[in-house]
Amino acid sequence: MSELSMTEPSTLYAKLLGETAPISWQELQPFFARGALLLVEGTQDLIAVAQAVAQNDQAKVAAWLAGGQLSKVDDSRAEDLLSRDPQLWAVVVAPWVLVQERTTAPVLH
Repeated sequence: MSELSMTEPSTLYAKLLGETAPISWQELQPFFARGALLLVEGTQDLIAVAQAVAQNDQAKVAAWLAGGQLSKVDDSRAEDLLSRDPQLWAVVVAPWVLVQERTTAPVLH
C-alpha cells in the first residue's frame, strides 16, 4: 500500500469541510429511506470521518463502526431526530451522506 502525500489528505479535508452544511432532518429523510445515511457521533470530527470514508480507510471505518462512533441511522434514531429536529451538519461522500448532530457551530481547523 502506498503512502499518501501529506498535501492530498489536507486538500481532501479542506474540500470536504467546504462541502459540509447545516441540514434539517426533513431534508435527510430520502437518504435515510435509501439506507445511505451514516451517523457520526458528536465526539468525532465529522470531516475526519468523511475523509476516512472517502479514502476507503477500512481499518478506521471498521473501528468506528465497532465502537459505535459511526453507524447507519436506524428507525429508532430516525424517530428521535424527527421528534427533536436538532441542528444537523452533513457532508456527502457518495454513496453515503454523513450526518452529525451539533450543539454548537462546527469547529473549523
